[in-house]
Amino acid sequence: MGNIVAIVGRPNVGKSTLFNRLIKNRQAIVEESSGVTRDRHYGKSDWNGKEFSVIDTGGYVVGSEDIFEEEIRKQVELAIDEADVIIFMVEVKAGLLPLDEDVADILRRQKKPVFLVANKVDNAQRALGIHEFHSLGLGEVYGISAINGSGTGDLLDDLVEKLPDDDDNDNDIDNELPKIAVVGRPNVGKSSLVNALLGKERNIVTPIAGTTRDSLYTRFQGFGFDFELVDTAGIRKKAKVHENIEYYSTLRSIRSIEKSDVIMLMIDAENGFESQDMSIFQIAQRNHKGIVILVNKWDLIEKDHTSTKKYTEHIRNRIAPFTDVPIMFISVLNKQRLIKALQLALDVYQRRTTKIATSKLNKLMLEEIENYPPPAYKGKYIQIKYITQLPIHYPAFVFFCNLPQYIRDPYKRFIENKLREHLNLTGVPIEVFFRKK
Repeated sequence: MGNIVAIVGRPNVGKSTLFNRLIKNRQAIVEESSGVTRDRHYGKSDWNGKEFSVIDTGGYVVGSEDIFEEEIRKQVELAIDEADVIIFMVEVKAGLLPLDEDVADILRRQKKPVFLVANKVDNAQRALGIHEFHSLGLGEVYGISAINGSGTGDLLDDLVEKLPDDDDNDNDIDNELPKIAVVGRPNVGKSSLVNALLGKERNIVTPIAGTTRDSLYTRFQGFGFDFELVDTAGIRKKAKVHENIEYYSTLRSIRSIEKSDVIMLMIDAENGFESQDMSIFQIAQRNHKGIVILVNKWDLIEKDHTSTKKYTEHIRNRIAPFTDVPIMFISVLNKQRLIKALQLALDVYQRRTTKIATSKLNKLMLEEIENYPPPAYKGKYIQIKYITQLPIHYPAFVFFCNLPQYIRDPYKRFIENKLREHLNLTGVPIEVFFRKK
């Protein structure tokens, strides 16, 4: 399961620079998925063989000075709620500021591991300056320079030690069961769906502020189904005045997405497929999760016989190039097609775990390639000799060829579409790699 590291701190201490440095070694891999734009504040990183996601909480603060401190406090609280490890950044040049003390105050009162990182340590003089931060009472101060990377190795060595092992925190669940999460913007009806499926009593278990949620998963058995529902409904809600809802709900979704196998992305029929839905969709795609799109409140829409078709097209245009995703129109209020929606999600789960025999793969795909070979590039002919599926938890295929560097995106998409056509991978993001034999 994905571990999450959040970077917090006041503005201009270099959070984004550190964020970019942590995810940059992964950039090349992310780029392989054609057409996927990266969310600027969320990315994957790994160190010493341990993979984790990084969230830069700083990229989102907007607003005037007066709500500044309130915003930062909210980000810190969110990081405490959602992350496994927190990097708290301060900056040597400016020294210790009251805002740093406020943040440290919140962080000292919670249980998660915190790494206090002093940035912009670019010379010996500044290296001495890091000692004033010991007064924050958060233990060792790591002096780094996010720009040139000095000191980040030691920080990461210690940080990955503190990432929970996957087995530790998930012993309350059955790892063989499919894990399905309901995600989406606020007020699209996620909790109502969860409640409709699980029965009403679910809302009583709202945890008291500051306590961790008991379990991330709820076992669902009924109607012939058996799976774990990733629980996001239990998240505590706080009345906050200047709430940047878009940002917080996307961040909240990240954890549910990472902990699940398939997501049911709920959208509101009246609002259409908005940019935040897109953002959640892409994070799920980038994490190679199965995806089903549920259009809720369909009962409220004035319809004629072409409505579903038009609406489906509207969504497919937005999510291109990965358009091979099931879309289902539901009404949680009228309990319409909810069981069908679950069935769709479980079908996607099955497809995501499909392993295709190498012989079948080669037979199908080499024929397609023969009929439509990769275009020659600079007078060089590309020959694809052999195909195999990688032994990982989502469908990824390697095509071995003589000149992988000359394969262009359009051909890659052609290959992906043919794989989808032959192998029934609806709702499942796939990866296609070209490698030298």
